[in-house]
Amino acid sequence: MNILLELFVVTFRVLWAFVLAAAKWLVRPKEKSVAGQVCLITGAGSGLGRLFALEFARRRALLVLWDINTQSNEETAGMVRHIYREMAEAAAAAAPRVDGDGEKDALPHCTLQVYTYTCDVGKRENVYSTAERVRKEVGEVSVLVNNAGVVSGHHLLECPDELIERTMMVNCHAHFWTTKAFLPKMLEMNHGHIVTVASSLGLFSTAGVEDYCASKFGAVGFHESLSHELKAAEKDGIKTTLVCPYLVDTGMFRGCRIRKEIEPFLPPLKPEYCVKQAMRAILTDQPMICTPRLMYMVTFMKSILPFEAVVCMYRFLGADKCMYPFIAQRKQATNNNEAKNGI
Repeated sequence: MNILLELFVVTFRVLWAFVLAAAKWLVRPKEKSVAGQVCLITGAGSGLGRLFALEFARRRALLVLWDINTQSNEETAGMVRHIYREMAEAAAAAAPRVDGDGEKDALPHCTLQVYTYTCDVGKRENVYSTAERVRKEVGEVSVLVNNAGVVSGHHLLECPDELIERTMMVNCHAHFWTTKAFLPKMLEMNHGHIVTVASSLGLFSTAGVEDYCASKFGAVGFHESLSHELKAAEKDGIKTTLVCPYLVDTGMFRGCRIRKEIEPFLPPLKPEYCVKQAMRAILTDQPMICTPRLMYMVTFMKSILPFEAVVCMYRFLGADKCMYPFIAQRKQATNNNEAKNGI
């Protein structure tokens, strides 16, 4: 094709993409169904992972829950089973009664189950062996939610190398292992959805959490490259969604504070709100969701402004040292534990 003609076609498609994106803001797209599909969530024992599990359960997905903490993972499974029971009772109450001729119009029933696995996603072989068990005991995974995450809570020079490696393994490398485990069948079927729960700190950074920011930047880079690879392979049936929330009030960054005059306008996100926004994006095949929407503007400004201008904005917002109170709390807690244990 003549390069000028091809340039015209590309320009038209780019403009059309803007039109479609604007239309989705005005008219909410219909959510797809995940009923009966196998959905695997890592880090399902608490925080956002638990809330994702409950949301997928309400949509009648078959849940596979991974977490390093067996007890908390089973607690999540109990909540999921409670939701399944409520839906089964509601369906039974709404079931059509037998008519006078002894006939009824019964809908096919899908038995919903939840499976739990204790898995350390930071260990490659543990991921692969657990994935093999899932395939044998449950079936092929259709929706993969890479949610598990950790934070060390130390300044760089005070952070043990083992904790830095742990952060990178869980927050970034684990995405490679889980995706390699379940993507082949998705490619074969040209069907599936991979969700990467990253962070706004995977789009822009702040001081004191170098390992966490690096791991989340890595997760974002992995996700974007994977999305392009799927497009290049023309596997349009496999969707991807990148979730980048602002600070979420799960306790993971307890103590983190921006400037007190600004904080009322940009408070920590409620976990329930964050997950509901993410679910809407997932079920409408939205490629990326930043919560709140202000994060899109922050990311754009960081890309075009000089570094010194970004530093000035950080200092005005109190974002340059927002993690310092959190780090101080973690250090104090560590010292208290050491004193308690007589170390």
